[in-house]
Parts: sequence; structure tokens; C-alpha cells
Amino acid sequence: MNLDIEKYSEGIVIKNVKDFELKHIFDCGQCFRWNEDEDGSFLGIAQERAVRFIKKDNDIYIKGGNIGDKDLWTEYLDLKRDYGEIKNELSQDGILKEAIKHGEGIRILNQEPFEIIISFIISANNRIPMIKRAVQNISREFGKRIEFDKGEYYTFPNPFELSKASALDLQRCGCGFRAPYIVETTREIAEGRININEIKNMETDRAHNELVKLKGIGPKVADCILLFSMGKPDAFPVDVWVKRVMQYFYLAPDVSLKKIRDYGRNKFGSLAGFAQQYLFYYARDLKGKEGLEK
Repeated sequence: MNLDIEKYSEGIVIKNVKDFELKHIFDCGQCFRWNEDEDGSFLGIAQERAVRFIKKDNDIYIKGGNIGDKDLWTEYLDLKRDYGEIKNELSQDGILKEAIKHGEGIRILNQEPFEIIISFIISANNRIPMIKRAVQNISREFGKRIEFDKGEYYTFPNPFELSKASALDLQRCGCGFRAPYIVETTREIAEGRININEIKNMETDRAHNELVKLKGIGPKVADCILLFSMGKPDAFPVDVWVKRVMQYFYLAPDVSLKKIRDYGRNKFGSLAGFAQQYLFYYARDLKGKEGLEK
């Protein structure tokens, strides 16, 4: 897919992008460092850069972006993938056809694996505002400072930077009972006992098995890491919303999380992760509907 990317006075613009909505992408549970402003733009930190995404018609403006980083943002936003084709395929399922209408502009971001490992350890039994606050606090304490748009921001620390943190430091950042898990997992990665790139290059089931060996990582968190940072679109994370929507539309109310995960992966195959994102967004839209509140 050829993309038309140009410089403009405050950054770069990617022209005529299809199947792309900022709110759908940054508000579907896959990332924690982006915040919406009143004008509908999103400001955040990724790839050790602070930028603002603005959508006008079908053009995506990246304020603060450099033309030399165009490949980086193309990869991060998954712009070379044909989401129209994915949606056509998934729409053969009537429930997903309806779900896609609610989140038709979703794209799965290709995020940095270590940041996603730690962020989703923090996500266990936690709410999104609290996760975002903890990730922001960790970045402020242990990351690098960036100036952007008259503001001060911080990169997420790499494993070596974060390995300096104690469990008490991380509890003060808002990580709660997860703090010791983060300390242990970070040190295993920083000291080379765990190689993230090796896990990323494994096939999905083997990579999943390796991730759940790490402290604080269960099956759902492992699937989130695989889907959002390791390029595994056949992963199918089952959180509370996906559980509710799958039980409501597809399965019996008392079916286990493992059976939901296995069913989703078998039913949607190589597109399971995309299906999961549309269903997640749909479930939150329908949260007042009888059955999804259970």
C-alpha cells in the first residue's frame, strides 16, 4: 500500500488514509499514553517521541513528526495493512458485522514490547485511568524528559532504566500489589535471562507459553502483549468486556475464560485479534444492554 506522506509547517501529514479513526484507535484498551483534547486530537508519547495526531477529513497530521520518521509512524499506526479487507472478511459473521460499525476506524498499534509488558502487568484487576496514571508516574520517575508543544513529557523507561526501581518506588507510582512482579520481570529482561526479541519471533502458542512464565503475566495479559506489541494478530485476549460479549452472543454464560479464548481463536483464525478489538469496542458501547452488565 503506497502512502502519500508530506511535510507541513508543524510536522508531517499522511494523506487519504482509509479505515482510521483516532478515538477508535486510542480508546480501545490497547494503549495508555495517549490523551484526547477537546478538539478531538490525541497527544501522546511513543517510540521515544512526543507528538499530536490530528485527523482532518481523511488526512492524518502528526504535529511534531519528522519526515525522517515516516516509516516509524507508518509501522506504529499499522498503515500498510488493508483493514477494509479485514472488515470484509470478518463481516461474514453477523455479530461482527454489527460490531465493526461501532469501531470501524480501529487499527492495532505496533507498540514497544517492554512498555506493553509492564503496562499490561499494571492492567491486571485495574481500571484504565489508574493504569494510565501509573504508567505516567513510572515514565516521569525513570524515563527521559522530552519538551513538546510547550509541555514536558517523559519516555517510558527501557529495562535498564526501570531496573533501578524498587518495589516501594513502584508502589509509590501507583502499581500496588503488582510492584514486585514488575521488579522481577524487569530484572530478568535487563539481565538477559529473558530475551523479548526471541519471544517476539516465536509462533504464537510458544510465545504465549514463554510470556506466562514471567511474574504478573497470566493468559489474558500475555495475549495483549502478543497482539499489541509482538505482531501476533491471531492472539485473542479475553478481558471482562470480551467475556461478556462472547457469552452474550456466542457461548453459554458459564463457559470458562480458556474456552472463550480457544473458541475465539478457532472461529476467527488469523484475524482473531482484529475481531477481539471490534468486539471489545462493541461491548463497551452496549454496556447498558441486558446481559452485558452481568
